[in-house]
Amino acid sequence: MAKKDHVSETQATQLLKANKVSFTEHPYEYLEHGGAMHSAEVLGLDPYTVVKTLVMQDQDAKPLLVLMHGNRKVSTKNLARQIGAKSVEPCAPEVANRHSGYLVGGTSPFGTRRAMPVYIEETILALPRIAINGGRRGFLVQMDPQVCVQLLGARPVHCALNDEAPGRS
Repeated sequence: MAKKDHVSETQATQLLKANKVSFTEHPYEYLEHGGAMHSAEVLGLDPYTVVKTLVMQDQDAKPLLVLMHGNRKVSTKNLARQIGAKSVEPCAPEVANRHSGYLVGGTSPFGTRRAMPVYIEETILALPRIAINGGRRGFLVQMDPQVCVQLLGARPVHCALNDEAPGRS
């Protein structure tokens, strides 16, 4: 690995440590627009276990976070229906940055600037471990997915669309 194995603290890792969450740090070479598929590839992880943090908003521009498998897309129609919204759409990058306090590509659901409701694709909760952004571009943390429910109050939803990845259905 070209980068050092320890990354300086982020808002996310501070929150995890303060709550005595067990996690491992996984820095990697960030690639603009590489996304979860890139991080999974360079870290040798199954993209299904790499969880992306998406900042979205409802019809009233109220922000929310969606935690989704790295190789799946969000059905915004299914999500809206399940959370009782008229519509849900991704935030523009600058709006997402403002809501989360993180740069797009380095958004963690932990330690966000403002509290937002968090929704997690239910199948993520069945995984033994997930890799999720640690609050900086090129930095994932691995942990038990139940932490998302315990620490964030993440609510399970079914809104995954089978996307680019063969091998998982």
